[in-house]
Amino acid sequence: MRGRRVAAVALAAATAGTTVAPVAVARSRRAAGPGASGDSGPLEIAPGVCCLGPRSRTQTNVYLVRAGSGWFLVDAGWEGDADRIAAAARSLLGPDTSPSAILLTHADPNHVGAARALAEAWGCLILAHPDELAIAHGDFAAMERSAGPLDRWVILPAMRAIGERRRADVLVRGRLAGLTATLPPDGTIPGMDGWAWIATPGHTPGHVSFVRWSDRVVLTGDALLTLEVNTPTGFLVGRQGLSGPPWYTTWDRRAANASIAAIAALEPAVVGGGHGRPIGEPAVAAAVRAFARSIAPPEA
Repeated sequence: MRGRRVAAVALAAATAGTTVAPVAVARSRRAAGPGASGDSGPLEIAPGVCCLGPRSRTQTNVYLVRAGSGWFLVDAGWEGDADRIAAAARSLLGPDTSPSAILLTHADPNHVGAARALAEAWGCLILAHPDELAIAHGDFAAMERSAGPLDRWVILPAMRAIGERRRADVLVRGRLAGLTATLPPDGTIPGMDGWAWIATPGHTPGHVSFVRWSDRVVLTGDALLTLEVNTPTGFLVGRQGLSGPPWYTTWDRRAANASIAAIAALEPAVVGGGHGRPIGEPAVAAAVRAFARSIAPPEA
């Protein structure tokens, strides 16, 4: 697996980037459901869109989304989060109902960690962009091709040093092969009427975001965060604010900035990122536009 963020704290002192002040946290309420109680229950950030998180030092989020008569999980947290996510799904959906599919924004360990365990327990598929599936299937060559700075400096050298046999043993533990399918190329999501996926590459080659057109709810994964990860103080104190993906785990920063501009063009009313508290009206669209302009290269 890719070891992104293994050295995040050590690297935080070297980070640099532009962020904007946080806008309003999306108005949320405890999502109703059998046994929904306690701090671990889903919070509804928009009708039928429930956030489970932020959690842990990385302020990681996963989302349970209703679409028609079905439910879908967007991202799957860390490997150890399976029981917590399953319990939250039971509290929201009831003991006899499971999500119809798991949708991945990308294949980083803190987004796919519990995907295998949950897909096997729920009997559902994991859907992702085809450019993410090679990594999700444990292809080391694909990891080398999409490496960010931390991968090149630390993770890949360590993986090479342990030898091919031990590396294969490590990779097979996180493999999702046999449980995955590709998202349709036309941007639709099977069973999720009203929702679409859009390509938001940069952090990884096949990163996608999910948008509901009717009310402009956008689940952005790591393409656009609501946690300041690119300034030392922001990262260390967990300060909320719009931010691009961590530069030290990003494959192509120019593409990442273009993806933020694409998200801004959606005029989002609610942004649910992969890390940090989701944000909503008022003025979210204006804040995202301003942030996209702040990181755009100067005109020639």
